[in-house]
Amino acid sequence: MPWKEMDAVSLRREFVELAGMEGSNVRELCRRFRISRKTGYKWLDRFKADDPAFGLADRSRRPYSSPSKVSERLEERILQVRKEHPAWGGRKIRWCLEVLGELQLPSPSTITAVLRRHGQLSFEEGLKHKAWNRFEQERPNDLWQMDFKGHFALTRGRCHPLTVLDDHSRFSLGIEACANEQGQTVQIRLTEIFRRYGLPSRILADNGSPWGAAGGDGHTPLTLWLMRLGIKVAHGRPHHPQTQGKEERFHRTLKAEVIRFGQLKDLEDSQRRFQAWRQVYNWERPHEALGMKVPGSRFKMSSRSFPEVLPPIEYGPNDVVRMVQDGGLVSFKGHNRRIGKALKGYPVAIRPTPVEGKFEVFFCQSQVAVIDLRDESVTHVPEHL
Repeated sequence: MPWKEMDAVSLRREFVELAGMEGSNVRELCRRFRISRKTGYKWLDRFKADDPAFGLADRSRRPYSSPSKVSERLEERILQVRKEHPAWGGRKIRWCLEVLGELQLPSPSTITAVLRRHGQLSFEEGLKHKAWNRFEQERPNDLWQMDFKGHFALTRGRCHPLTVLDDHSRFSLGIEACANEQGQTVQIRLTEIFRRYGLPSRILADNGSPWGAAGGDGHTPLTLWLMRLGIKVAHGRPHHPQTQGKEERFHRTLKAEVIRFGQLKDLEDSQRRFQAWRQVYNWERPHEALGMKVPGSRFKMSSRSFPEVLPPIEYGPNDVVRMVQDGGLVSFKGHNRRIGKALKGYPVAIRPTPVEGKFEVFFCQSQVAVIDLRDESVTHVPEHL
């Protein structure tokens, strides 16, 4: 067993004296003094190198340096950044200190320890979220993600935040304080976003209203409007919310940094708060997935401008064109085929495939269905990521 503190020095002195005698066996001495050989040789080395009295005394375990210790001045700066950005953690605060010109930069874990010591970390911030396999588009505007964050109560009414995010840059194109989640509301808000930033190649949304598979048809008036603009509409696979992981993460950040701090009065107050924070998110707040760069540094406006007048629907000379009738039906090969109610009044193009008896149905440039004459089936084909 280890030596007790009260007799440790005297026992160590006796041990080294006996070990120094002619013919002594250090290994046997260690066994009899009930210490390890490593400990025995440690005390022999110290006795030879130091003053005998000092060499055998216990030494302080305090490290020569304390890299995790920060000055009071630096702690104050850390707490000041945290006060200005109550949801920022160690990495973002360290980045901010570096931008501000701080020379003594503590590690993110040290900053986290400072926040914890001052009671600045909530329970939720200590939880680890499951990491999903990430995908990222190669260029800005290749794909935008769009979704409603869960609605919440205001002093007057409720707010349904609509968020639009560029997949490549994580640039927030819009945080819209909406009174409802209807398609017309979304279209009005998207129009303003399109006018400012241009059109993306694709938009990713979930399978719910107002952009999801209403009635099993796969398309809604909102998605048809997007298709007429030349925007492909993709949906996350059912029961796979991680497909829109960037939107989910953005919503958690929005809640942590805006919504949970103070009661928002009404939609106008919410929109002001959202817009102010969006500037911080895009141009001031470093993003860990971007190597601590801000989203604005990776975003570029789309070269495709928003047309104030929708382009005409045109198809090729070899296409079989049919007008969609009541109930979403088109007449083809002697039978009525149900293409989708939302398409009523629009022309669609039917094109053969290499498979005998199988035809693809297009609305503008997007495929919306497959007609199979072999079993008389119609399959709706919304794109999924």
